[in-house]
Amino acid sequence: MPHIQLKDIKKNYGATTVVKELNLSMEKNEFTVLVGPSGCGKSTTLRMIAGLEDLTAGEIFSDGKPISHLEPKDRDIAMVFQDYALYPHMNVARNMSFALRLAHYPKAEIEARVKKVADMLGIGSLLTRKPAQLSGGQRQRVAMGRALVRDASTFLFDEPLSNLDAKLRAQMRAELALMRRRLEKNMIYVTHDQVEAMTLGDRIVVMHQGIIQQQGSAEQLYKTPNNKFVAGFLGSPPMNFFAGILAESNGHLAVTGEGYSLPLPKSWQARVQSLQSNQVIVGIRPSDFLIAHESTQGLRLDLPVILSEYIGNQSVIVSRLGGEQIQILVGADTPLNTNNTLTFTVDPESIYLFDSMTEATL
Repeated sequence: MPHIQLKDIKKNYGATTVVKELNLSMEKNEFTVLVGPSGCGKSTTLRMIAGLEDLTAGEIFSDGKPISHLEPKDRDIAMVFQDYALYPHMNVARNMSFALRLAHYPKAEIEARVKKVADMLGIGSLLTRKPAQLSGGQRQRVAMGRALVRDASTFLFDEPLSNLDAKLRAQMRAELALMRRRLEKNMIYVTHDQVEAMTLGDRIVVMHQGIIQQQGSAEQLYKTPNNKFVAGFLGSPPMNFFAGILAESNGHLAVTGEGYSLPLPKSWQARVQSLQSNQVIVGIRPSDFLIAHESTQGLRLDLPVILSEYIGNQSVIVSRLGGEQIQILVGADTPLNTNNTLTFTVDPESIYLFDSMTEATL
C-alpha cells in the first residue's frame, strides 16, 4: 500500500479553475472521503489520481515517486464509477474478470479471484446473469467486484451509491464498511452525501470551490469546524445560522439580534478580541435547542411553530429566530400545533460564532 500525496495540484478547464493548488497526504490503509457539494472539484481530483484527467499544475506522488506522467493502467489503481459501466453482453463473471483476461492471467487464477470476491460481496449465485437481469444494488456490487478482483493497492470510488434508493444506500454503506475491515487497501471515496462521509471515512476532506476547507475525523469536523461552510455542511438537519451583534454589559458578554439575547461563557472574551467588528454569525445545531420547563433556569427562548415534520422517533420544527428560518429537533412525543409557541433553552457552551467577514469560526 503506497503513501499517496497530492502536491500543489491544479486543474483548469479553459479559463475556469476547478481545483486550486490542492495539497493532500493520504496515509497507507486509510479510507479517505472527499466530500462537498456538486462542482466543488472532488470528482475531478479523483480522476486526476486515476490518470483520467491531466494536471494543469502540481504533482501526484506514490511512495515519493511522481506518477502523474503514468498511464492509468500503470498506477496500480482500480476505480468504481457512479454509473456502473458494465458490459451488457457479458455475464457477471465475465464483467468482473474483464481486466484480468485482458492482462492474460491464468484461467484458474481468474476463476479463483472472481469466486472469492463474488462470495465476499454476496453475488456468488449471480455469476451467470447479464446486467439487465440484476437490480441496481446487484449491479453496483458487480462494479465493485470488477475493481476488487484486480487486487490493486488503491481503490477509488466515485459516488458509487448515488444511483440507489435510500434503503439500499444504507445497506450498501454498511457492506462497504464491513468490506473495509476485511481489506487492507488504500481507499479514496468521493461523495456529496455527508452521512456517507461521516460513517465511512477514517478521514474526511471537505471541499468547496476547489479548495480544501478542513480535514479530519467525523467527530473533529462536527465538533470543531473551521468555518461556517464546514459547520453547515456536516450534520442533519444542518446547523442554523443567523446574524448577531456582540455586546458587553457589567463584564458579561452576550450576542444579541432580532428578538433574542444569548449570554456567552467567559471563555469567549479572549476569542473575540481580534474581531474588527462586533457583527458576527451565530450558529446553533437543531439538536441543541432543549424544551424549557417551569423549573429551567437561565436562557429562555419563545419560538413559534411554523411547521412540524414527523420523522419517527423525532420531529423537526420549522421556526424563526434572529430574522431567519431555523430547524429544531424535538422528541416525537412533544405536543405540536402549528402557530403555537414553545419555550426553549440553549446551553451557552453549544453556541458557535463565526466572523461575519471571513466566516471563520471564532
